[in-house]
Amino acid sequence: MNELKLYRKRIIPDECLLLENDRILYHDREVIVTKWDTIRPKKTLHHGYSCYFLERGFKVSKFYDHENNLISWYCDIIDHTYDRETNTYVVTDLLVDVIVYPDGFVRVVDLDELADAARDSLISAEQMQLALRRTDKLLSLIYKGAFEKLKQYIESRETPSL
Repeated sequence: MNELKLYRKRIIPDECLLLENDRILYHDREVIVTKWDTIRPKKTLHHGYSCYFLERGFKVSKFYDHENNLISWYCDIIDHTYDRETNTYVVTDLLVDVIVYPDGFVRVVDLDELADAARDSLISAEQMQLALRRTDKLLSLIYKGAFEKLKQYIESRETPSL
């Protein structure tokens, strides 16, 4: 079988990138865990880990700064397609994001982008519903204290930086 390929598809801006430099640490049919450096250099964000919960419809990422300090846990609401013949996942960012800060504060962002994408017919009604339902499910897990279990997928595979 071909080596696993992972693409990130964004709606705003419209782009689809092969995540060729992401290191896949683990994968099965429901979960993919990666380690990565930022694609485009940023002032604070330097590197991190991501766990794609494919069937649940969200990606949980652990963001670090240049000194390896935790910035936040950043959760993208996603959808995906899989091509068995090429062993390729295309993960579509459904715009809504949930940020969990180290102190436990939770913030939902980019709902305005979701509304704009629906208004401009960049997403279907089905994608809009998926985004909202998956956001609700993720927030329910966070508020019930189950986010720790999601974090373990990354923390159990994380390697200390030197």
